Parts: sequence; C-alpha cells; structure tokens
Amino acid sequence: MPAVSSTALLLVGSTIVAFFIAAASTPLVGLVARRLGMLDVPGGRRAHPRPIPRPGGLAIAIAFGLAVFLFWLVDRIAGGPFLIPEEVRSPRFTLTAIAALLGMGIGLVDDIFELRARWQLLGLSIVAAVIVIAGIHIDFVNDPFSDRLLELTVPVAVLFTMFWIVGMNVALNFIDGLDGLAAGVAAIAALTLGGLALLPQVSEPFVAWMGFTLAGAIAGFLLFNFHPARLFLGTTGVAFVGTMLAVLSIFGTAKVAAALLVLGVPIIDTFYVLVRRLASGRPLYAPDRGHFHHRLLDVGLTHQQAVLLIYGLTAALGTLAFVTSGRGQVASFVALAIVLGVAVMALAQRSTKAEELDPGLYREEADRF
Repeated sequence: MPAVSSTALLLVGSTIVAFFIAAASTPLVGLVARRLGMLDVPGGRRAHPRPIPRPGGLAIAIAFGLAVFLFWLVDRIAGGPFLIPEEVRSPRFTLTAIAALLGMGIGLVDDIFELRARWQLLGLSIVAAVIVIAGIHIDFVNDPFSDRLLELTVPVAVLFTMFWIVGMNVALNFIDGLDGLAAGVAAIAALTLGGLALLPQVSEPFVAWMGFTLAGAIAGFLLFNFHPARLFLGTTGVAFVGTMLAVLSIFGTAKVAAALLVLGVPIIDTFYVLVRRLASGRPLYAPDRGHFHHRLLDVGLTHQQAVLLIYGLTAALGTLAFVTSGRGQVASFVALAIVLGVAVMALAQRSTKAEELDPGLYREEADRF
C-alpha cells in the first residue's frame, strides 16, 4: 500500500475509532460521576435546571488514549509498521503522552476537589514546567514583519512555552461558559492543526494523527455536551484538550501562529476580559458576564445561535490559517483583536441598554471564570 494511502487510512480510521469510543464512553463517565457525586449543582451563577456530571471531558481523554493505543497495539502484534506508517512514527509520542496525562490529571483533581482559581493556575504552571523539562518547547516564532523564523534564546523559549501552555488552558477555560462551546472550538482547532501538519511545507504526519484523533474524540463527546448538555467538559476536559492543543501547536515551526489565529476568539476574549477586570479593580478570576459569548446572549441570540456563530468564526479563522503565511497569520490575529474589541464594546453598550429596559430578561450562565 502506498505511504500516502496508508497514512490517510490511519488518519481517517483513528478519527472514526476515537469518535465511537467517545460516544460510547461519555454516558459511562456521566454515570460514574453521578455515583461519585461529581456534579455541577444548580445555584448562584449556575443556572442549569438540574445537577449535571462535571468531569465529562474524561471521556475525551479515554477515547483519544484508547484509539491511539489500539493502533499502536496492532502494530506491536504485527511486529512492525502495519497500521502506523513509518513516516508517522515519532519519538515525540512519549512526550505527547506525558503532556496528555499531566493535563488530564490536574483537571481531574480540580473536578474532584473544586480548587480555587489560584490553585488551578499553580497546577497548570507545574504541568507546563514538567512539559518543558521533558523537552517540549518553542524554539522559533514567526517574524511579524517577514516570513522568516526568529530563534528564541533558551530562557525566553522556556518562559514563552510555559506562558503558551498555561495561556491556552486559561483561554479555553474562559470560553467554557456555554454548552458545547469550548469543546466545539477545540475540535475545529484540532482539525485545523491536523490539516496544517499535512501541508508539504510542514510535513508533520504525527501531529496530523494526534490532531485528527483528538478532533474525533471531541466530536463524540459533543453528542452529549451540545445544548442542552448532559455532561459538562469540566476542568478535566479543558486541561486535557488545552494542553494537547498547546503541545501539538509547538511541534514543528509553523503552527504556533496558526494556533494563535484559529483560537483567536477565546484568546482575544480572555485578554479583553482580564484587562477590563484589571482596569475596574476586580480580581482577575472573579466570574462575570463580560465574555463575548455572554454579550451575544444579551443582545438576543439563543444559546445555540451564539455557539454556532462562534463555531463559524473559528472555522473561518481556521480556513484563513491555511491560506496565509506565518506573517499573514500574525497580522490576521492583530486585525481580529481590533475587530473583536470593537464588537465587544458595541455589544456591551447594546446589552446594557436592553438590560435597563428589561432587567429580568437576563440570567447568569455557568461560568467558572
């Protein structure tokens, strides 16, 4: 079988396997979570009508891990490359596994003990530090003024990599305020990173395999997480998926700028939310309704409409990542930051006027941050 065909078979097969494992395991995770009392109970800012299992994202980690393991096991039994072509094999497999387990672990601890935000941040920083020590770090970044790559010194590379990993998790956590929103955005990002890894100028089939498998696992979970959600992604899912996206975008030299672009909505939303809270003297992790997705609800969009709109924006940015260079991706991100900032201010003014006319119209959505 030609190498290209065998690689395509692996990518499609692993994505489908991960999807069905996630679809089968998500209800089981929900059942176990209920019996262990790991539930998000309505009250305060949590407006869902009934207790909902919190660590639903564990099903994504299970599906991803099992799908990859099954293909690896078949090759081991066959005694050589069979389902996994030689060009897809990579010594970074162990590093990826370490990152995945660390992200899932810190998230699961939070879902069990409901840690305060500062302890979550400390945990994510430890995860990032271990990943850097294991050998995963950003050595090059795109020059915003040319198509060249700028090499980072070791101290800068270490600090930037830790910031990138922690920041990716925080951004995904911040956008996890509507059913299916964070998971769907992450799935689109994983597909984009996987597709970019197949481009001739990138040629990272291992990253493509990981990206497509992750997207398949998230899609299976979304069957139960889209509004009205039967399970929440939880910190388990956010930390696992956020860490995986951060690590996959680091492998190679052409995907950090692309990840910055395709995840532009949550990243820029996080930036504006933090700046606004800082300017108003509020704690950075004090939850509020200032997120972009909340603004969309406040001006009349339904839950599903707001989520699908952000899906569409993310997909458009993912498409843009394919047709632009590193410099173009950075420039597009900056332009998006300006446009989104203007949009958020306009939506804020409109929602404030609407709320003054009908204060009882709006309700608080569940939002950890």
